[in-house]
Amino acid sequence: MDELTKAEERIMLIFWELKKAFVKDVLAEIPDKPKPPYNTISSVARILANKGYLKYNTYGKTYEYYPAISQADYRKIKVKKMLSGYFSDSPSTLLSFMINEEKLSKREIEKMKNIINKIS
Repeated sequence: MDELTKAEERIMLIFWELKKAFVKDVLAEIPDKPKPPYNTISSVARILANKGYLKYNTYGKTYEYYPAISQADYRKIKVKKMLSGYFSDSPSTLLSFMINEEKLSKREIEKMKNIINKIS
């Protein structure tokens, strides 16, 4: 699947939240003031459908969009791409980065240890 731009990802997050939505529903969820034009959101929805992220039902000239991919599946794709692109496909390098660079709290580190212990 083609990678999403920041704007596309932002709109996709709304579709995941709403499950099914018309463009007007997505527009209502955008907190920006002023809101982007209806046509802009409509164009982004069509792009997302062309990229395979959304499917739709047609009601005359109106489209009701719904996610073609779950947010969890998208997250997996993004993390795998990040892992291969920035961390040489090494989860331990990613974990080391998170601990050292993100200054995780002891509580977060303990949570990670518990997750690892449950898997092993």
